[in-house]
Amino acid sequence: MVNNNFTKKNLYNEIYKKIGFSKNLSSKITDNFLESLISELIKSNLVKLTSFGTFEIIQKKERIGRNPKTKIEAKISSRKVVRFKPSVLVKKKLNT
Repeated sequence: MVNNNFTKKNLYNEIYKKIGFSKNLSSKITDNFLESLISELIKSNLVKLTSFGTFEIIQKKERIGRNPKTKIEAKISSRKVVRFKPSVLVKKKLNT
């Protein structure tokens, strides 16, 4: 099975190719950026990246779900999830 996911390794390889930083430095830049993004999300629940989109933490309520295979109902606990809303620019690029 072919894996077509864009991974963190792909991201730092793109930085390496396009900017010319070493692979080690590109990896550190990628890791630091993602850690900063996570830290800011935890701190303020909202991160806006101009021309890219908005990451927001939302609280989901507890609910009853059903296992589609066994049809057995189970309680799904309340939890925080990250919602992403792409910018208008990203939407335009996706639809051209």
